[in-house]
Amino acid sequence: MVDNGRASGIYIASPEGDTGKSTIALGILRRLAATAPRVGVFRPITRLGEDRDYILDLLLDHTTAGLSYEQCVGVSYQQLHEDPDAAMVAIVDRYHAVADLCDVVVIVGSDYTDIASPSELSVNARIAANLGAPLVLAVHGKKRTPDDVAQLVGLCLDEISNQHAHTAAIVANRCDPEQLAAVAEALSRFAPRSYVLPEEPLLVAPSVGELRDAVSGTLINGADALLGREAMGVLVAGMTAEHVLERLSEGMAVITPGDRSDVVLAVMSAHAAEGFPSLSTVILNGGLPLHPSIAALVDGLGLRLPIITTDLGTFDTASAVAGTRGRVTKTSHRKIDTAIELMEQHVDIDDLLTVLSISIPTVTTPQMFTHELLCRARAARRRIVLPEGEDDRILAAAGRLLQRGVADLTILGEETQIRSRAAELGVDLSAATLLNPKTSEYCDQFAEQYAELRRHKGVTVEQAREIIHDVSYFGTMLVYNDLVDGMVSGAAHTTAHTVRPALEIIKTQPDVSTVSSIFLMCLADRVLAYGDCAIVPDPTAEQLADIAISSARTAAQFGIDPRVAMLSYSTGSSGTGADVDKVRTATELVRQRAPELLVEGPIQYDAAVEPSVAVTKMPDSPVAGRATVLIFPDLNTGNNTYKAVQRSAGAIAIGPVLQGLNKPVNDLSRGALVEDIFNTVAITAIQAQKG
Repeated sequence: MVDNGRASGIYIASPEGDTGKSTIALGILRRLAATAPRVGVFRPITRLGEDRDYILDLLLDHTTAGLSYEQCVGVSYQQLHEDPDAAMVAIVDRYHAVADLCDVVVIVGSDYTDIASPSELSVNARIAANLGAPLVLAVHGKKRTPDDVAQLVGLCLDEISNQHAHTAAIVANRCDPEQLAAVAEALSRFAPRSYVLPEEPLLVAPSVGELRDAVSGTLINGADALLGREAMGVLVAGMTAEHVLERLSEGMAVITPGDRSDVVLAVMSAHAAEGFPSLSTVILNGGLPLHPSIAALVDGLGLRLPIITTDLGTFDTASAVAGTRGRVTKTSHRKIDTAIELMEQHVDIDDLLTVLSISIPTVTTPQMFTHELLCRARAARRRIVLPEGEDDRILAAAGRLLQRGVADLTILGEETQIRSRAAELGVDLSAATLLNPKTSEYCDQFAEQYAELRRHKGVTVEQAREIIHDVSYFGTMLVYNDLVDGMVSGAAHTTAHTVRPALEIIKTQPDVSTVSSIFLMCLADRVLAYGDCAIVPDPTAEQLADIAISSARTAAQFGIDPRVAMLSYSTGSSGTGADVDKVRTATELVRQRAPELLVEGPIQYDAAVEPSVAVTKMPDSPVAGRATVLIFPDLNTGNNTYKAVQRSAGAIAIGPVLQGLNKPVNDLSRGALVEDIFNTVAITAIQAQKG
């Protein structure tokens, strides 16, 4: 941190619009959130004519300081123009109010949307100088030669220097992918660090919803959920149907008059047909409704493809669509993942952040922990199977996992249906392996293996053939045969449906007879492991010992130094009774079986985690007041406690993470969010690395 105790700040500014500052800001914010506990964002100048600044809304979702939108804005363009000096004072005051609450602040300059002034870079540079923040200069290389980019940068650096601001780095964004090295070479003569990013069409592609708004259209067919899909190209279908079909491409928006029944039927049929591209939308222009018979036929196809009608003519419709540039908003998850991955691939963010003096944190925030999970999973990518390929959440999470390089994925289900639905959702599964448990070449092998494994239960090969068609059994057999390294299931199935095949096929580790679970509880300043909160209803003393040993091992896998607290309603020798005696016996069993572990019990929760209480109740314990692995005496206590902490303390609960099996299989809640699935796959991949 800087010497005055305020936050370090870094200012992102540009001499023009459409430089992709939000991409740069996202990448920096995500890395900072994994470095410092309290990361904020500030917009010195906000747009006119909008209730909220969409870029600020986007970036706030990735901060960790807990600031409101209103706290993070400076002044409007109008205020700046009416009284520049007063506006500068207001900006400085509002920034420092934010900085006082943060460890580091990302400051994002203006966007050239309300005015077009050659002096706007000067204004941003002057603000950066007044805030004492080093500046990251963003330019774009779209339709520019490397020398053009370098010439522009040279002019900008002079202007920034004239305002007494310090340029820390240069980012040339949206460059021709074939000229990245040449642009980097052209920029190498400048003193600041420089980085070059390629043009990524997805980031500027408009969503179907944005196209609808641009043409003042009405959605007459298709799901609202598909309005977020990006249109990756536009075709004005004025030719005959066969020539339209020749020109279709993946994610394309097709514009055609509403009375061109031949074209409408052709593109709708192509969208539904295997081997043809999946379209993003069809826009019917001219205010011409579909012929009733055609409309009935389209309805009968039952397609989810969005169809939009507009009163605009063909030229005006095409012009409006061509002029629509897609935004990266807080709901455009595919663009967000793409932007973050683009920054991670092409910018050494750790090197860039050396311009800041950020103190090394002594706490672990949820964002720090999840970033570490991501890094560890990516370091040695494992193969994970997702049996529930019919679930949209699974597909969305799979797209994100593949985009971020977290794991190699195998998805179970009917391939054509999965790929079709993924395309509709704007999810790229091209890097995934898809297997159908009913038709796979592995079916015979798996049936024979399963019959042999369960022969003592009287299972025949014929019965096994039916059983292994079940996605949970088929996925577990993939794990058993080392065709994948782990499995994540449960979004659409019960815990029993996920765990039973694992118990039958993968079985438990040699020194553990109990399959149990932990939740990784990400509190504001640390991560604790809670076990068991999902599997074993009323464990015996022996099972509690199993749970404690497994939980300590699992915690250590995720960088948590295990100090185990065996929880009870009394501490030490103060209480008696069957429940306390069970915990006391379990504690002794842990000490006998794993003497290297630090374990304490029976102990109350407050004495386990709060040093001031531990000083009174157990002053000489190496665990009391510092416990990181908390073992609950039964499922009722554990499940209610984790949910109470999750809801009342705002903790992020990652899990349940299953433990005790020979190979990793993890269960999802049927209410799991895409983010939950993403994190669980990362955890499973890390568990699979231990071998």
